[in-house]
Amino acid sequence: MKNRLALLTFIAIVTLWSCNGISDDKDGTGQPENTQGMPTDTAMQGATPTTLSEQETKFAIDAANGGMAEIQLGELAKSNSKAPEVKELGRMMIEDHSKANEALKIIAADKNIQLPAKASEDKQQVAIQLSSKNGSDFDKAYIAQMIKDHETALQLFETGQQTVKDSTLKAFIDNTLPVLRKHMEHVKTLNKLK
Repeated sequence: MKNRLALLTFIAIVTLWSCNGISDDKDGTGQPENTQGMPTDTAMQGATPTTLSEQETKFAIDAANGGMAEIQLGELAKSNSKAPEVKELGRMMIEDHSKANEALKIIAADKNIQLPAKASEDKQQVAIQLSSKNGSDFDKAYIAQMIKDHETALQLFETGQQTVKDSTLKAFIDNTLPVLRKHMEHVKTLNKLK
């Protein structure tokens, strides 16, 4: 429920941010005006989505790639594990990373970034390797992979928190980083149980 509320809040902020400067005042033409007095349709003509720096674009692509991989591996956890706690971890990865990826897709559309449609080849290879395992063998390999992946994700997002300047992307980082930290703590707890 908290994650849904956070996503809805984020979408509302993005929507309000994208409408910045537009008011409902009439200029006598029957059209809403922006704060400069130009009708909204005129103000929107020729408008292009804002773009991110090369570094910010790379962050968004890397974040989407990692998120898609976590979803794919979460699906494997649901089918290949026998342990309820590992299946639950897989479910959590699917749910949380799907929400994050949907929020990132909204930002990417606004910022004119083409996110990958599927996880990278190296991430696909990890999924292939894990798919050949079942039961406790799968659980050990999956938990080890989750630790590795979340170490990488935390490094990506913590660096992004320091280097990303775009306010919308920065808000995405600030909202996602606590979830990634929660995942890491949960995975470490499971690692102690194996």
